Amino acid sequence: MKVDIDMGSQSGGKAATLDLEELLATRLLVQGNSGSGKSHLLRRLLEQSAPWVQQCVIDPEGDFVTLADRYGHVVVDAERTEAELTRIAARIRQHRVSVVLNLEGLDVEQQMRCAAAFLGGLFDAERDHWYPVLVVVDEAQLFAPAVAGEVSDEARKLSLGAMTNLMCRGRKRGLAGVIATQRLAKLAKNVAAEASNFLMGRTFLDIDMARAADLLGMDRRQSEMFRDLARGHFVALGPALSRRPLPVTIGAVETSARSTSPKLTPLPEAPAPEDARDLIFTPAADEIRALPVRRPPPPPPVSTADILTQLAQARPKAEEPAEPMLPVIAEAEHKALIEEVLREILSDPDAAFRTVAVLYQDFLVRCRIRRVPGEPLTLADFRRRFAVARAGVDMTREGEEGWSQAVTLSAGLPDDLQGVFLVIARAALTGAPCPSDATIARVYGSHSPSRARRLIAYFEERGLFVMRTDFRGRRIVASPDLGCETAPGDPAGPVDVSQDMPSAAE
Repeated sequence: MKVDIDMGSQSGGKAATLDLEELLATRLLVQGNSGSGKSHLLRRLLEQSAPWVQQCVIDPEGDFVTLADRYGHVVVDAERTEAELTRIAARIRQHRVSVVLNLEGLDVEQQMRCAAAFLGGLFDAERDHWYPVLVVVDEAQLFAPAVAGEVSDEARKLSLGAMTNLMCRGRKRGLAGVIATQRLAKLAKNVAAEASNFLMGRTFLDIDMARAADLLGMDRRQSEMFRDLARGHFVALGPALSRRPLPVTIGAVETSARSTSPKLTPLPEAPAPEDARDLIFTPAADEIRALPVRRPPPPPPVSTADILTQLAQARPKAEEPAEPMLPVIAEAEHKALIEEVLREILSDPDAAFRTVAVLYQDFLVRCRIRRVPGEPLTLADFRRRFAVARAGVDMTREGEEGWSQAVTLSAGLPDDLQGVFLVIARAALTGAPCPSDATIARVYGSHSPSRARRLIAYFEERGLFVMRTDFRGRRIVASPDLGCETAPGDPAGPVDVSQDMPSAAE
């Protein structure tokens, strides 16, 4: 079905239309400096296409929440956990609800993490829910920066990966990316390069004009025209817009942003200099001025001799041992509490697919809630113990033949691979069928069966495993160091649910 969206008018007065079905297959990039009418263009596109396609708007400034009153969009407040946003995004695709993800009030790193979790939920939706969705990302240079900024490297990688998935691999999943940026030079090239449709607005910097002209197939002399474009005027190109660069003027919109550019207003009548000074320096009646707190002078320092004397007098006698000031907790009890917190985290079905940094913060919070005494696990210790716990491996089986050697072999692997190695080694030691690709991927924390095959290949390169197949195509993994091998297992088999809950974490 062909649906033409009215975006405004061409230079000759003819209507400028956008082929919505073609846009869903080819994506759109909008560029323009602040004040060029970029957000106005996005609002026009959203309003005109609202009756035809589901929409998801990533809104860093809260400008598009007004679509809810006129077109029924649901506003999703981003002040939630990343797991919540991922689950909400999956339900959005399932029920085909148009939403605005409001990121207003969050700092840049929080915005990047929330947007990455939300886009990840849209991208990882089940195949049955791959309906067409117009995903509009305003200020895309925040979420797909060309270079590292002040945010953490982890947040930048998460956000850039989500944007890359949207623009590079989203088409087959029904996701049509529409990204808008103030500066092309600040936008990651691999994200911008996936768009086939362009709407270029006013820009002044030479590097941005050169990139805009290059994307539109124009020479350097023609790029000077971008400086002269008025507000709301853009140059369009692409299979959904025009086969040749076409100047267009964006039409009117029915909704408006909550915040608008400040307008000039006349100044009040200037008071006399003395009155102006009183207005500035005299506190108003409703202002509460806290009186300065006058602290007493600190006591004189105590000499070292006096401190030693006090300690000697306070030392308990030999026959009266001093009682410990804090109760001493048994090591076994402390380990049991840690294992209980790990099992509680793993009971969440989404825990296997969240980053270690997010899980570690969740772990520390849960330990404080349960008042687990003692020093908390470091991030490195948690990464190793969680990888083993996620694999469902019982590390207390040292007495079993070959198990101690398997644990020793795993110690030389990266933390996130130890659990996967031990799961396969356990199957070999017990003669159980080789785990399926889906089971290995879940233990690693991924949905990708191909990742599981790459992990086995990695172990083969290290000489830890040797893989072969029987005449029925079933996989057998042998361990030369342990002198045993798994029973034949179906690589394409289902997930082994016995891996979901470990019996112990250490």
